[in-house]
Amino acid sequence: MIQRQVFGTVFALESAVAAFVFLVVLALVALAVVRRRAGRRPTASRRPERPALEAYYVGVLTAFAVFLVAWTAWQNHREHRPPERTPVRVDVLGFQWCWTFSHPQSPVERSVTGTCRGTDLPTLVVPTGRPVQLRLTAKDVIHSLWIPDLRYKIDAFPDHVNTVTLTLDHEGRWRGRCAEFCGERHYAMDFWIRAVSPEEYDRYLHGQPISAPGGSAA
Repeated sequence: MIQRQVFGTVFALESAVAAFVFLVVLALVALAVVRRRAGRRPTASRRPERPALEAYYVGVLTAFAVFLVAWTAWQNHREHRPPERTPVRVDVLGFQWCWTFSHPQSPVERSVTGTCRGTDLPTLVVPTGRPVQLRLTAKDVIHSLWIPDLRYKIDAFPDHVNTVTLTLDHEGRWRGRCAEFCGERHYAMDFWIRAVSPEEYDRYLHGQPISAPGGSAA
């Protein structure tokens, strides 16, 4: 998935920059300690300012900051490119304390919900290889749809619709949860997202069951 690739690329680069800065600072501190223990006592400079050195510091920091901002923006543009096809639409409603997933483009009424108690978790079914637009809102308080393995997270607000477009490139099933503290049973507000082939998704929209991960109908 492009989102996981973008997250991994940005995180790796920013971690490398942070590690480099940490090692440079650590080396300078170690050098100062070694020189101090060796008995060297440098005298303090009488100059009130060192504009050349200060300009160098500012220049290096500015270059790092501009590079990181530009790199992150470019990667973010890769993640949010306009879809080439009309997205499949799924309406997501968060409520205390579970989810409802509705498919308004389905020729028959297709809506899935649950209680989020025990194994009664709703499943968000999406097709592979096609852009899917999730339109999120909330019934009562703020919730947040989070799929850790896929690096997706978007808030759901009452009286407001947030949208995110995602494309999954292979079939599978992943667990999602609410990432915004929303009350007593927030900890149990989980769901499944299931990616199936476009053919199986079309059958699902027509009211047919989809095959479970183990092969049986669900």
